[in-house]
Parts: sequence; structure tokens; C-alpha cells
Amino acid sequence: MLNPYHNPMDVKEILKKVRQIEIRTRGVVNEVFAGEYHSVFRGRGMEFSEVREYQIGDDIRTIDWNVSARFGHPFVKVFEEERELIVMLLCDMSSSEQFGSSQHLKAELASEISAVLAFSALRNNDKVGLLLFTDTVEKFIPPKKGNSHVLRILRELITFRPQRAGTSLAAALEHLNRVLKKRAIVFLISDLWDSDYEKALRIVGKRHDLVVLHLYDPRERELPPAGLVKLHDAETGAVHWIDAGSPAVRRQLVRRFDERMATIDRNFKLMNVDRVALRIDQSYIRPIGEFFRRRERRR
Repeated sequence: MLNPYHNPMDVKEILKKVRQIEIRTRGVVNEVFAGEYHSVFRGRGMEFSEVREYQIGDDIRTIDWNVSARFGHPFVKVFEEERELIVMLLCDMSSSEQFGSSQHLKAELASEISAVLAFSALRNNDKVGLLLFTDTVEKFIPPKKGNSHVLRILRELITFRPQRAGTSLAAALEHLNRVLKKRAIVFLISDLWDSDYEKALRIVGKRHDLVVLHLYDPRERELPPAGLVKLHDAETGAVHWIDAGSPAVRRQLVRRFDERMATIDRNFKLMNVDRVALRIDQSYIRPIGEFFRRRERRR
């Protein structure tokens, strides 16, 4: 898969990468997400369908008085749930996303998951948009329908080169609130290495149907007993040396990671925001599919 920091690609290489992602994700869309994606998320509201004669038990507030007067007996308006959805993909492109101890970087997995969700929206005739951010919003593509639009989103995911290294979830969420007026399904894809974003997250969670896909690498929790190890913070440039050969040091690393995950889990539950933890060295299909099924049972 693509490392976002390698040399720029020519048009043929970009098209080849787009095609590879389309082929690789097609099976996931068809077999796993096609039936679950649209059954889980509600439409944006109710739209008028037709009028019919009043039946005992109908809500009198739905009576169409003009039609009733014309025919001399009551008719009611019938509404159906508006099924067209707006899907927004918010992808963290900060430097911490360029970490991966196995075959995938976090950024690569985020791009593939975004492709799956974009193709799911396309299959269901929904609008889909993209917001790429670091510690500022670097790219915003408004939601639209259509195959060419989804392919544009894929090209952006493949070719994007972030200008900054840091992370600001709050900046991305606040920007979304300013530009997106209609209710949407918002997928925030990030490793959540940030702070002071809870207020913005809570506001987006109330206005939209927010799902956070939380990426993490197993090496963030456990290190092998490799002796003295140099750790480099990709976002701040800070360098730390730790003795990975010490069992006590490795236990402390595990404890800190578990405490951080527990705190994130507790805060998200308090905010009533859905979060799916995705370990990047394992398949994302099962945990996302299980989340969709849990959501459907809650409806």
C-alpha cells in the first residue's frame, strides 16, 4: 500500500492505485457492508409521499384539510422516511498516522476504510464528502453523489501530502460544524493522539450521527525486550530513550496504554458517542461489521 510520503506519482500510477483499492474493497462492500450500512443509519427526516383516506387510528394532525374539503370526507398525508444520507469522512493525516509496526501504516488503513465507506455510500446512492486534517483543515471536499466523485475522493486519499505534522481534532470538528448544515453520518478516523477535543466532539455528536474509528498499533502498548530503544515523536520531534529490556518499563508502558484506552472509552460513553477500536495489524472488517449489527439491534 501507499506511503503518503514517497515520491509523487504520475497519472498512470495514481489510476493504478485507485483501481487496486476499488478491486480490494469491492468484496467488503458487497458482502459485509451493503446490507448493514443502510439498515443501521436513519434517513435525514420525513418526506411527503401521498394522501389517502382517513382510517380509524390515524393521527388527526396529518389530516390534509384542503383535500378533505374538496372530497367531502377526511384525507391524511402520508410521509416516508427520507433515505438519502450524507456521509462525511474525517481522516486524521497527522504525522502519528505514519506509524505502523506490521504491514500497514495507520494512514494506509484509514485510506482503505474510507474507500470502503465511500463505495458503500455510492452503492446506496448517498452523498459522500471528505475532510483531511492535521492540526488544521488541509482539504475539504463537499458531499456529492456519483462514481466520479467517489473516485476523486480516492485520488485525494492516495496523493495527499500533509503540510503540517500535528493533530487538532477540535479544529476538524469545529470546521465541520460550520460548513455542514444538514444532518450527516460522520466517520472520524483517527488514532486520537490529541487532547481538549471533547467539547467539539460532543457538539458534533448531538448534531450528527457520529462514529469514531479509533486506530491503534499493538507496539503502542507492548514493546519487545530489545534493550535501549529510541522513541521519536513524529508530531513534536521530541526524542525519548527507554529501556525496553526492563520488565518493569514494559509493564509501565502496558499500564499507561490501558489507562489511556479506559479513559477514552469512559469519556466516549459519557458523551454518548460511538467508538470502534481498530487494531491496525488485524482485519477491520469484523469489528466494524459487529458494530453495525449492534447499532441495528439498538434501533
